[in-house]
Amino acid sequence: GVEVGPQPQGVARADVLDKMRKIVRHGLDFVQLFNEGKEFPPCTIEVFKIMEKVDYPRNKNGEIIAIIHPKLQDQDWQPLKNGDPLFLTLDGEVIPYQGNCTVYPTFINEAAYYEKKQAFVKTEKIKLTAKHFRLSVS
Repeated sequence: GVEVGPQPQGVARADVLDKMRKIVRHGLDFVQLFNEGKEFPPCTIEVFKIMEKVDYPRNKNGEIIAIIHPKLQDQDWQPLKNGDPLFLTLDGEVIPYQGNCTVYPTFINEAAYYEKKQAFVKTEKIKLTAKHFRLSVS
């Protein structure tokens, strides 16, 4: 499956549709070249590995008591360092990120995840290396 976004539920965006088409086209091109026996050289790519889902701060009754800080809003895949603003309470208090490493939040403040108690997903940037490969024709 391919998920391209973010985009609000029920909204069709031309830019997101274009990105999805490009990704699917690249995937199909790869399959065709692989099936034709093309050898692919070794490569290394950066990816984001999910670490954990982070909920909104809540009170003892389970009610949200803070919102995503304006400096974090719309900053998916951008580095978040220890001390950076994370949440803003309804009283105006800033709740900073407290972590021992830089993380890359995504799905920040997505409406579809409120019911799942998810303010964002914390990811780490890692490198994956693939050896050369090609279809073995017998």
